[in-house]
Amino acid sequence: MWGALVRVGLRHGVVKPCRLVRSVTRVQERSLVHQEGLPKLPVPPLKQTCERYLAALEPIVSEEELDHTRQLVEEFLKGGVGERLQKGLERRARKTDNWLSEWWMQSAYLDCRMPVAVYTSPGVVLPRMHFHDRQGQMRFAAKLIAGVLDFKKMIDTETLPVEYLSGKPLCMDQYYQILSSCRIPGPKRDTIVNHTVGKTHPTHITVVHNFQFFVLDVYNSDGTRLTVDQMYMQLEKIWNSSLQTNKEPIGILTSQHRNTWGKAYNNLMKDKTNKESVRAIQKSIFTVCLDAPMPRVSDELYQSRVAAQMLHGGGARWNSGNRWFDKTLQFIVGEDGTCGLVYEHAPAEGPPIVFLVDYVVKYMQKSEIVRSPMVPLQMPQKLRFNITPEVKRDIERAKQNMNIMVHDLDVKVLMFGHFGKNVPKQHKLSPDAFVQLALQLAYFRRYNICCATYESASLRMFKYGRTDAIRSNTVDSLTFVQAMQDPAKQNTERLALLQRAVQTHKDNMYNVRAGLQRYVRCFLTQSYQPQFCAFNLSFFFFKAIYGQAIDRHLLGLKMQGIEDLTSMPEIFMDTSFAVAQHFNLSTSQVHLHLRKFAVYHCRANDYLPSYLFFGVFFRSHPSPVCVSRSAPRQTV
Repeated sequence: MWGALVRVGLRHGVVKPCRLVRSVTRVQERSLVHQEGLPKLPVPPLKQTCERYLAALEPIVSEEELDHTRQLVEEFLKGGVGERLQKGLERRARKTDNWLSEWWMQSAYLDCRMPVAVYTSPGVVLPRMHFHDRQGQMRFAAKLIAGVLDFKKMIDTETLPVEYLSGKPLCMDQYYQILSSCRIPGPKRDTIVNHTVGKTHPTHITVVHNFQFFVLDVYNSDGTRLTVDQMYMQLEKIWNSSLQTNKEPIGILTSQHRNTWGKAYNNLMKDKTNKESVRAIQKSIFTVCLDAPMPRVSDELYQSRVAAQMLHGGGARWNSGNRWFDKTLQFIVGEDGTCGLVYEHAPAEGPPIVFLVDYVVKYMQKSEIVRSPMVPLQMPQKLRFNITPEVKRDIERAKQNMNIMVHDLDVKVLMFGHFGKNVPKQHKLSPDAFVQLALQLAYFRRYNICCATYESASLRMFKYGRTDAIRSNTVDSLTFVQAMQDPAKQNTERLALLQRAVQTHKDNMYNVRAGLQRYVRCFLTQSYQPQFCAFNLSFFFFKAIYGQAIDRHLLGLKMQGIEDLTSMPEIFMDTSFAVAQHFNLSTSQVHLHLRKFAVYHCRANDYLPSYLFFGVFFRSHPSPVCVSRSAPRQTV
């Protein structure tokens, strides 16, 4: 697909210079020095959001549906329910640090009843290792643990570099949510518990091998951490005491539908021993999963197989029981050299995890000269579970459901080696816009429709900000992909449409460099009107990161209506709203360094056929472009 865009756009070589937005930079200063001074997330003007909502619907709904929605929007704006909800939202914004964060956590994650495994928890794949023996696996895991603890030290001492975007400090709060935290199932809504809040912080991690869980204390009594040699010896003890695979993989319970797992959790916690063991896992700093080797595949399929392993473990027969999916951070070190992590998404977005992963990988490349003192260490505590007939039944059901989920998921990783981001940049094309248009073209070629397309944008310029959505599908992008499929269209015309899909992306970058205040003033007053489709992509990007996108505002209005106990406005009961909120193509650009990539799955829904849904991570490097795609198996 990228080749098709290159043949159209690069042959003519007439595109204007590209001015890319600055990437995130890091400055050595106290991590939370700017936290209290960060601006609050704004509430966008109601009329602006409604107008942009209608514009977003144009390429994805019929004209008849759009006309109906226009009428609903007019009624919503007529000084009635819309204005009342807007005023309620503005009051909430004045009283809270972030009017969105709690609602987003609940609606996006804690209220979601689908399993966290596959459906909401992303995976990250690290470069393949070649362990010569078991000791190689244990030593790698020991150094990985040391690297994470070194990162934790920066968090604890507030020496983590502050991140900046376009000269503005970003909210660093998410870094303080990813360690010593865990999700706990509830009957209707889950909760997140962070055990760093309090006088005493956890000093242990959890290690799981052959479906058996162990507590590994990683600090000495004086507060210093164990050396790599000491942790290696402790891991050896764990491995030797768990040679036989546990017949009852208790961890697989956490892969269930949240309501099902909530009931099983209550059954499990009735027993005192079980309760103590579960609490030890929940309180741990993070978890290390020592995985058994997976079935061998060809080199061509290896990356895809490992990506799937990070998401779900491969099934009940393999490593799916070697997890506690509610744990925020689980690092996976396979006996066959497959390494990575899976993280529970509720506490944080991807960037803090990506920075942590890159830091740990760099740390592991350094040699540690500290030798372990000749002090005997206690045997790591094995966590015991009493398996009642009821718990055993829950485990068997979880095994069956996990195997179905694994079978129904198709994961593919594409390493596009013909060219990387340098080629679009050489021809003055934004790599991000280039990939987005390629994905939309691929989808259109497969299904002959344009779909709601999501690209995540960070709101961390605001206090406790999470994400908003960039809707990269537009009328102009639809026109472009249609032209690419129309044999009557000449390449010159296709090129013009491609330029319309990229040019404004570049121009908008220039406007941001000219000054944040000027740019914000421009789009708030609507004095700067985008004229090209490509401009629309970057226009939506900057609207998103500066709190002016539509999706979280619409969510806020809907949640405000629920809190006010009013009847749900018709605009939120409309067919068009359902179509707009179900992103058939959910994408994210991940800024991982070379030879690492991420993978996640896009949730299906009840309104559109599940076979139309794709989750896509992409990573642009000089060469290659890496794309990881997951979808229900019937899609492919």
